[in-house]
Amino acid sequence: MLLLGIDLGTSSIKVSVTDSQTQKCLASAQHPEEESEIIALQPGWAEQSPEMWWEHVQQAILNCNATKLYDPRDIKAIGIAYQMHGLVLVDKDQKVLRNSIIWCDSRSVEIGNKAFDAIGREKCLANMLNSPGNFTASKLAWVKENEPAVYQKIDKLMLPGDFIGMKFSGEITTSISALSEGIFWNFKDDVISEDIMNQFGFDRSLIPDVRDVFAEHGKLKNELAAKLGLSAGIPITYKAGDQPNNALSLNVLKPGEVGANAGTSGVIYGVSDQLTFDKQSRINTFAHVNYTTQSKRLGVLLCINGTGILNRWVRSTIGSAKTYDQMNFEAASVPAGSNGIRIMPFGNGAERMLNNKTIGAHFHNLDLNVHKQSEIFRAVQEGIAFSFRYGLDIMRENGMNPTVIRAGKTNMFSSEVFTEAFVNSCGVPVELYQNDGSVGASIGAGIGFGVLTLENAFSKVKPLKVIEPNAEDEYEIFYQEWKRILVNHISFDSSVSS
Repeated sequence: MLLLGIDLGTSSIKVSVTDSQTQKCLASAQHPEEESEIIALQPGWAEQSPEMWWEHVQQAILNCNATKLYDPRDIKAIGIAYQMHGLVLVDKDQKVLRNSIIWCDSRSVEIGNKAFDAIGREKCLANMLNSPGNFTASKLAWVKENEPAVYQKIDKLMLPGDFIGMKFSGEITTSISALSEGIFWNFKDDVISEDIMNQFGFDRSLIPDVRDVFAEHGKLKNELAAKLGLSAGIPITYKAGDQPNNALSLNVLKPGEVGANAGTSGVIYGVSDQLTFDKQSRINTFAHVNYTTQSKRLGVLLCINGTGILNRWVRSTIGSAKTYDQMNFEAASVPAGSNGIRIMPFGNGAERMLNNKTIGAHFHNLDLNVHKQSEIFRAVQEGIAFSFRYGLDIMRENGMNPTVIRAGKTNMFSSEVFTEAFVNSCGVPVELYQNDGSVGASIGAGIGFGVLTLENAFSKVKPLKVIEPNAEDEYEIFYQEWKRILVNHISFDSSVSS
């Protein structure tokens, strides 16, 4: 049987069809070809249209079917991975009430900070393992406070993947993992947090039906099946945020295992069996895909908003629309250290690992008479790698000490320059895999359907390459220079600059 996986990204939608017996991807497609717009009505805001996502999902499926590499009627289950922390609101007729306030939107930071103090910092961290920050619950509170007419019409709140599941099936469901990423979940008691609901004055009826990640989340509607060339009634059997899904696809499921990716944002994601939290909430802990109330599996997540988005910005504004491969080739011609250029990649909203500060992206030591495009290209990749090192040190403070990091050979990790800078500045070997979020979602669908298990789904997966740190390189020196510049930008508060 075949499995359909959907990866709802910020830039585009990608879908893949996988054979459940071999776990081989038969075909993939994405839509649109150009990166989707992020709507920024004010500085620090970030929105996207859920209906745009849905149109792109349908077109991506049709594009994949058009390859004629499989029979769409052989697809028996659907899995969905999605950009985390977004807020989607619908009325009783399942009509979208406003654009989604997405993951990198910073407008609700102060609302979250006030709730953190009002509930009590220690209580928040002990129960939710996070501060409310600018996560989904705080975004909903912003709507309630600033758009009361919209708020009054809300029937259900959803994460982005819940919305896509609703469009497929007409059913609205969610999971503990999804609720935890929105800071709606009390891990101590394994219930929806009364502290959050009471603090913001939310009604319990706004929360969808809660089901396991690997469970049926509705069945494909007949009219939609006909439009997409699929069989009516096939179930959605998996929904997970993109970072837990990426970890699943890298077989990062057991305590101590760690994965990373560097797309629009950058993430290091480790698994723990402890109710772990950072006292400053610079890293976040959510329910992993295999979390149950009997077997705690937590995803400890370090997120950097401004990573690959900087590379994209440089390509479109400085790179004369060169391809990423061309930029990587030119960056590789420059020695490590980028001839002194140091770049801070933090230009995509408030950064949690910087205590929710918004410091922007910065270029340092740029000499207009000396430096060339190629040196900027390399400095961008090194700056992104250094931001990962800064975040990894925070994870180390909290007991996460990886001996190896798994990553997909995609996005920034498709660049040898970036991978070299990452490995040598972090001092940890990296295993590179043939990895794809939409393929991971299809495998998740197979686990939810019961044709695969967590134990056997990735038994055939082997790394493409292992990159070991070079003890003789100079990256530690370059990183410490970069870090001193960063500390000057954020503050001299020791709680930030540690």
